[in-house]
Amino acid sequence: MDFAVQKREIHEAGFSVIDNIYTDQEVENILEAISKTDSAKETFRKSDDLFAIRQFLKEVPGTIDLIFNQKLKAIVGVLFGKDYFVVKSIYFDKPETSNWFVSYHQDLTISVDQKTEVAGFGPYTKKHNQFAVQPPLNILEGNFTIRIHLDDTTERNGALKVIPGSHSKGIYRPQTIDWSIENEVSCNVAKGSIMIMKPLLLHSSSRTSNHKRRRVIHLEFSNQILPKELSWSEYLELE
Repeated sequence: MDFAVQKREIHEAGFSVIDNIYTDQEVENILEAISKTDSAKETFRKSDDLFAIRQFLKEVPGTIDLIFNQKLKAIVGVLFGKDYFVVKSIYFDKPETSNWFVSYHQDLTISVDQKTEVAGFGPYTKKHNQFAVQPPLNILEGNFTIRIHLDDTTERNGALKVIPGSHSKGIYRPQTIDWSIENEVSCNVAKGSIMIMKPLLLHSSSRTSNHKRRRVIHLEFSNQILPKELSWSEYLELE
């Protein structure tokens, strides 16, 4: 496949959904690998509303070959190019009764190994022993995210709501959204399917209302070489 439709959607709208990347058995194999992991580490976040694993591919390396099947590697290569690599990975498990929600925002930071003064990079934040920094806009514009859905996801159990085209408007503060010209779309994604999105796409997520679980693997990709003072906190090349 040439993925011409998906290329156009990502360029124009900032996102695209591609179905049937993983079989039910492949999804179960991924979940089984996750279930065997020691969740006592500081990269794990546990609450009534959310379970998350940061630096997921480092913490659960047994999932790497399962996630990067031939379909996913082909999609990355065709849509973006052979020079892209993984720079961030998170696993989210939103329970059936979760009240966790995220208001509209852009993903304006990247995860790096340390805090240091570099022109064009800043401000820094530190969360769960992980540094994040806002980089120059061109880095964010070149990056992309793949969200792998391990459950059927609709607006009733936390599917992302997005504003199509907002990724092409630079830094777009949520409080300045002009709803007279913008529209909101719910990105419903079936189990075993993926959503691809640009970091600058305005997106949000609602509370769960249908008592159904939502498990997602969030992978961020880049082909950017950072200044010598900085390194990506995660780095995984695709074979």
